[in-house]
Amino acid sequence: MLFIDMQLSIQFFAVLRERAGHSEVTLKDLPDGLTMGELKRIVLQAYPTLGCLDDVTGVVGTEYVMDGRVLAQGESIAFLPPVSGGQPDYEKGEFYLQDGAIDSHGLEEPLVQGDCGGLVMFRGLTRSSSRGRTDVLSLQYEVFEPMSGPEMARIFDECRERFGEHARGPLRMLCVHSNGVVKVGETSVVVAVATPHRDTAFEACRFLIDELKERLPVWKKEVYADGEAWVEGCKHAH
Repeated sequence: MLFIDMQLSIQFFAVLRERAGHSEVTLKDLPDGLTMGELKRIVLQAYPTLGCLDDVTGVVGTEYVMDGRVLAQGESIAFLPPVSGGQPDYEKGEFYLQDGAIDSHGLEEPLVQGDCGGLVMFRGLTRSSSRGRTDVLSLQYEVFEPMSGPEMARIFDECRERFGEHARGPLRMLCVHSNGVVKVGETSVVVAVATPHRDTAFEACRFLIDELKERLPVWKKEVYADGEAWVEGCKHAH
């Protein structure tokens, strides 16, 4: 990894502040291309009293981000401990918005446990051709954030009602959607489902992405070399 003189400041809250003995620390000489997950490991090496950071949420600016999010010089970073002891509940369904393209590596790992016999993941990618044009450079997503979480929760509920009995065991679900610019070949949406049996995993994953495309308040603009255009009447075209 190429090292540059990147510097990041990390804020700690609640129990993390007490364990670290600081409300904010600054780390220097960080590597280029550093991800949130890698930053957690570096911070833990410097402040081992923090303990395990697996359930700590990373924030960049005012956005929750996944561990695969690449960090940049000057960004505002915060580590948030679980609220009221809360942990991700994948059997209810977990939904996140990601600033820009999604790094899907390892996203499905928390869904996989000993009772999991089937895991299905769908990735929606930006393609260069759309609606008769072959010069799409990127997509610009705009999400109505206050409504997206509650609507996705309703979709998760309907998925459990429809497929939960057929799963014959836990039905674990995850959805991550981009909010911002996603270039050609990059991932804009991820849906993952884990169940004891593969048939239910396939069916539930298809249900979730189809319902998301129809109901989530997300709009998309196609960007070309010579202009741009909103895609009306279709929130997605994965």
